[in-house]
Amino acid sequence: MSKESNLLKPIKVGNLVLKNRIMFPPLTTNYEERDGSIGERSLAYYERLAKGGVGYVVIGDVAPVNTATPTPKLYDDSQIPTYQKLADALHAYDCKLALQVFHPEYDVPGVGRLIRASMGAGMEAEKAKAAGDMETFAAKMEESNTFRKQAFAKLHHDMLHFESEATVEQLNEIKTAMAECAKRAEKAGVDAIEVHGDRLVGSLCSVVLNHRTDNYGGCFENRVRFALEVVAAIREAAPSMMIEYKLPIVTRNADGSLRGKGGLQEEEGIEFAKMLEKAGVDMIQVAQANHTGNMGDTIPPMGTVPYNWTLPVAEKVKKVVSIPVATVGRVVTAEAGEQIIENGQADIIGYGRSLLCDPDIANKVAQDLPIRGCLNCNKGCVDAIGVRKIASCVLNAENGNEATVSIRPGEGSKKVVIIGGGIAGMEAARVAAVRGYTVSLYEKSDRLGGQLHLAAKPPRKNEILRAVEFFEKELVRLNVKLNLNSECTIEEMNAADAVIVTVGAHNLILPIAGADRENVVSAWDVLGGKTKVSGTCAVIGGGLVGTETAEYLLEHGCKVSIVEMMDKIASGESPTIMPLIQKDFADHEVKEFVNTKVSAVSEDGKAVLAMDTVKNETVTIPCDYVVMAVGSKKNTFDVSGITAPVYFAGDCAGERTADIASAIRSAYDVANSI
Repeated sequence: MSKESNLLKPIKVGNLVLKNRIMFPPLTTNYEERDGSIGERSLAYYERLAKGGVGYVVIGDVAPVNTATPTPKLYDDSQIPTYQKLADALHAYDCKLALQVFHPEYDVPGVGRLIRASMGAGMEAEKAKAAGDMETFAAKMEESNTFRKQAFAKLHHDMLHFESEATVEQLNEIKTAMAECAKRAEKAGVDAIEVHGDRLVGSLCSVVLNHRTDNYGGCFENRVRFALEVVAAIREAAPSMMIEYKLPIVTRNADGSLRGKGGLQEEEGIEFAKMLEKAGVDMIQVAQANHTGNMGDTIPPMGTVPYNWTLPVAEKVKKVVSIPVATVGRVVTAEAGEQIIENGQADIIGYGRSLLCDPDIANKVAQDLPIRGCLNCNKGCVDAIGVRKIASCVLNAENGNEATVSIRPGEGSKKVVIIGGGIAGMEAARVAAVRGYTVSLYEKSDRLGGQLHLAAKPPRKNEILRAVEFFEKELVRLNVKLNLNSECTIEEMNAADAVIVTVGAHNLILPIAGADRENVVSAWDVLGGKTKVSGTCAVIGGGLVGTETAEYLLEHGCKVSIVEMMDKIASGESPTIMPLIQKDFADHEVKEFVNTKVSAVSEDGKAVLAMDTVKNETVTIPCDYVVMAVGSKKNTFDVSGITAPVYFAGDCAGERTADIASAIRSAYDVANSI
């Protein structure tokens, strides 16, 4: 691609002209300050997107009220300056800014008051305890707990009851708060408001969730009434603002079941799109409806739904409206976005997780440079958001810390040798080369990627190889000398200014009786195709590797038992992926032995002998093969005779082996420090 790419063509949206078709959709990041204002972290991140060439940035989940939820907020004039600073920073790069306004929880002001009252009573209780006044301590603790219980009683999960319980007066108050938020945004120099058509607004639209019997419930026209009133209120309060509407669609899964609850099913959604245009909405973003209890239904992990999975509905919406339509949802590559625009299926492409991974998509499209492709793994972003941590990307060491972390210019002319071509070695080589150093990478196998090739073998995981594809292109572009099927000599290392060792790890085998039998194999050898197994397999270790190996074996026709010392399997797996694993295991009747410690492989090799540590009972698990997936141990590297400074990164750097995110960050830090 080049500067002539469809992605880079400007487009008029309402009273705005977006310089290109690349949009950062309202992906929650948790970067904002506790009071909801824009602080250093969020300012630096969104400014980084603007520097990368993004044409349109939407800040997700901006609350118009003082909620206890950690989310961006613009409910008071005192917050305007931080949003003004953000708008000014983005405008310096001709990037337009929108705020996605939403109503976050049931009876938010009331919940906030109750939570603050609970915290206040708790503080008074602690003071009384410190003073030895246990009677007051007990009374205040009871008061604190009462307030807390009342608060959580109001927090009906996923708007389950609020759309039916809210009075017309409450709805009017919410509508007014949204309009006043838009007015403050206008004063701050923000360019647009996106109405969050999910959450409360989408729940009222939903035939699934809305059970009202007044003018806001029942027929289609009544269910969309509040949404149209919100649009009208924003238009009146902030007449200069471009208005975008996030239109959530309740889609269908492969088995025909509904995916999502809050929002509209396809036929009604298309009809509503026409009504939104007539109401003065300038742009529609077609997205998946939420409120399912699993974020994976809205932000699906790799391999679970097709690429561009919501595009078919966006295309239908585009055919019935004349305003621009944006599409989001696993549009992973620039080529995919280019084709969507070329085909006339949508006008603007929302790259959410992809821009966390590589904020320079627009600039790289213009320069025809390799783009670091999002894996859709959900490990750093969606998983973090779900537990109120800051979003990050496993492949981007700078993500979330743009204010403090960046690649430093090199210190003169240096030669750097990298030992090992796995994920850490590739990242170390990239960073060192970007710094201007002469880099040589040595990999003893015939390809880059290391353990990523094993990680890509289980079901749904082959997309992980996008990381390898990026580095293969980028390292060549950066003139890194790639020495495959090669081991570096001491003389070559000593001729360098620095040596970065990234020799990885190896799979462990439990040191138990019978572990040396022919039918006892390693998970790595199974995934790598070095060992063929069949029949019934006992997988020892129910961590991520063991769980994914079990799925791989199921895919290849094996019957599987999985044995884990802890009280559950895959304790570190993404909550967006875990339901898929559980279903796969249930469908294939996988036997799970948790709280179970393996002691030996039977003398005939046909069973695993173990102990149930809860029941204190012996367990015999019949099997044809035993597959060890009990973890890994770092590989050692002999530094004898090496006079150049030696650094370690990735699996071999610490006592514990590293996941992708840790490997990337350790390699980045080492290469950035020499």
